[in-house]
Amino acid sequence: MVMRLEPFTLSGVHVALEPLSPEHVPALVNAAASDRSTFGFTGVPDDPVSMAAYVDTLRHDAAHDTVVPFVQRRVTDGHIVGCTRFMNLAWWSGHDLPVEVEIGGTWLAGDAQRTALNSEAKLLLLGHAFDQWHVHRVAICTDSRNDRSRRAIERLGASFEGVLRHHRASIGHAVDQNAPRNTAVYSIIDDEWAAVRQRLEDRLRGA
Repeated sequence: MVMRLEPFTLSGVHVALEPLSPEHVPALVNAAASDRSTFGFTGVPDDPVSMAAYVDTLRHDAAHDTVVPFVQRRVTDGHIVGCTRFMNLAWWSGHDLPVEVEIGGTWLAGDAQRTALNSEAKLLLLGHAFDQWHVHRVAICTDSRNDRSRRAIERLGASFEGVLRHHRASIGHAVDQNAPRNTAVYSIIDDEWAAVRQRLEDRLRGA
């Protein structure tokens, strides 16, 4: 099977999104250990063995074109501060590139949260999806109980589509592992991208 999407880097002023590699495991363990208080609804490994397995699983999925995983590198000091990815990529017949993707699997070390880095990462991901792949829709989903994540998604300007009941397995230290979770689904479509991009660019200018 030939990969349709080769790994690539997305670079900004505050953050560089680089293809996930086994070499990143030690730095990711350090980032994950700095402050775990916000990982209640997020699966973030906390030791080298489980982090290596996490990376291996994502790289396996990437080889089958179901995810495009990145580490998030802070430009100012070069530190790896978290992960994010495109996931649930969908192709339509006759299209060489995805027509729909989800942005998810995102986590950041405590000192990188609520910074310009996070806003720019979303701008880079959305920009690639809409401007390079020309997707029609980007989904952003979260556990319906995760109010913090839902507020952040809403600040992007994404539209709430509804809650899918017992949609995915629960992850994170605040929930029963692998119990069915209800997923709050948000999306941005191609017609809305210009307004969302402007919102993110304005936020970055004010950072």
